[in-house]
Amino acid sequence: MLRFVRNDGFTFPHLRKAAAAAAFLHLCRGCHVSFSLFHRCRAAAVALMLVALSSVPVLAGAFEDAVGKFTADDFSDTREAVAAIASSGDPRAFAIISALQDERLLFDAATKRVFIKAADGTTVDAVSGAPATEVPSSAEPVRLNNRLRGVVAAALGGLTLMSPDPARRIQAAQSVFKSREATLLPTVEAALRKESHAAAKRAFAEARAAINLFRDDATEADKLDAVAVIRGRGDREALALLTALPAGQPPAVARTAAAAIDSINKTLAMWAALQTAWYGLSLGSVLLLAAIGLAITFGVMGVINMAHGEMVMLGAYVTFVVQEVIRARSPALFDYSLAIALPLAFLVAGAIGVLIERTIIRFLYGRPLETLLATWGLSLVIQQAVRTAFGPTNREVGNPSWMSGAFDVGQMTITSNRLWIVVFTFAVFLALLAMLRFTSLGLQMRAVTQNRRMAASMGIATSRVDALTFGLGSGIAGIAGVALSQIDNVSPNLGQSYIIDSFMVVVFGGVGNLWGTLVGALTLGMANKFLEPMAGAVLAKIAILVLIILFIQKRPRGLFALKGRAVEA
Repeated sequence: MLRFVRNDGFTFPHLRKAAAAAAFLHLCRGCHVSFSLFHRCRAAAVALMLVALSSVPVLAGAFEDAVGKFTADDFSDTREAVAAIASSGDPRAFAIISALQDERLLFDAATKRVFIKAADGTTVDAVSGAPATEVPSSAEPVRLNNRLRGVVAAALGGLTLMSPDPARRIQAAQSVFKSREATLLPTVEAALRKESHAAAKRAFAEARAAINLFRDDATEADKLDAVAVIRGRGDREALALLTALPAGQPPAVARTAAAAIDSINKTLAMWAALQTAWYGLSLGSVLLLAAIGLAITFGVMGVINMAHGEMVMLGAYVTFVVQEVIRARSPALFDYSLAIALPLAFLVAGAIGVLIERTIIRFLYGRPLETLLATWGLSLVIQQAVRTAFGPTNREVGNPSWMSGAFDVGQMTITSNRLWIVVFTFAVFLALLAMLRFTSLGLQMRAVTQNRRMAASMGIATSRVDALTFGLGSGIAGIAGVALSQIDNVSPNLGQSYIIDSFMVVVFGGVGNLWGTLVGALTLGMANKFLEPMAGAVLAKIAILVLIILFIQKRPRGLFALKGRAVEA
């Protein structure tokens, strides 16, 4: 059988008709018929061939003509070309419009040719799909404006509405929802009728509602249904869509849209409050993690340790060193870098804490002012040592894959790194409570906290407890630095950002009481985040400081004061 194929690989049915006519002529020549009958057959066959072949340029050239409009470098022509290509059903349409959206569609006005530049740098002819051996130097990307970008996005959405991948169908439906392209309504309705995936079906219904809401020839019932669907979506995009509804709508539609806008505003206000509460919980967990070690040393020893922030900073730099070694020697272990850094940071910071207690703090017990000045000077020494070793600039500490990204809960956005820090903080808090409750060291620490002289008279080595307590508090500060390295800049000044807030948490919650530290950290975190939108970040901190000062005037020992604790000079 004869088969006509275009040079770009596509077979056309009308060419098969021409082949059939030629075969008919061949059969007539082979039959025993009269001469006149043969000539009549031949004439009919030739006429059929001419009719079939004459239609080839019309049918085959429509797509090429649409692609050729890109060479005019005119926004109107580009819009017409996008519409024609998207509705052509040609398998090359998606590649061309995708390239246009990514500014990879090139045209040459002199030769009237259009090219697609692939991601790997190769170039193919947009019409034939054949590799372009030579691209003219005058070829340049097809220009887009903001309006055309919306048209292109809608066209791509229409092309992917029938994709076998549900995620791509949902993405395409959301693109149509934003563009409200009326020409895609039949495609959306056809896709909605066939859709079985729940999320995709909902996305198609929302896309249809957005189109009907702004369609001039839509009935009042269609618009009321559209408002109900968009109200059910309830996000900021739905609010923007209803707010942009033009005037002159039927009274019932206008009333329903106004009620939907009011309902969405109330829903968004509720989610905004929940989002702020999440931010407050996140900040409170960070404050708790930074202050929990200080609460132990301050409660047991009565030492005002101004170098506590530097222990946090050392933990962050341990994380940096661990990640640098892993990057250089075993990159496959990067996701385990924090698990490796946690015990190392605890040991390094804890060992330095014991050293500080044995060489400086032990000689200054009972002299709080001298202790404050000595630890403040020590913090400056540690900062300068770190600057000398690592430099004064910020150091990069990466997030493992399991701490990267974010997800939505309703209209709330929760980042993975913050969520893991909240979980880690409460895990450390519970582990510390268990240690204080169920171990001999914890029992001795509680005894010294409540009454140092009585504990000493019962045979507890208070100096040993002091050293281990200072080392434990410093070690917890070190693992706090590991966590904070995931959300803050790792620099020599990292600890200074948390030392004042840590003291406020400890004093507000009650010295030496871990539950008070927990409540104080969460309370201050929530209060800070709820005041920030009204007063700003700086004024919010000032207001909280003033409130704490007023509170301490009424309750000098904080929220949860220890009972039976000896007051020592």
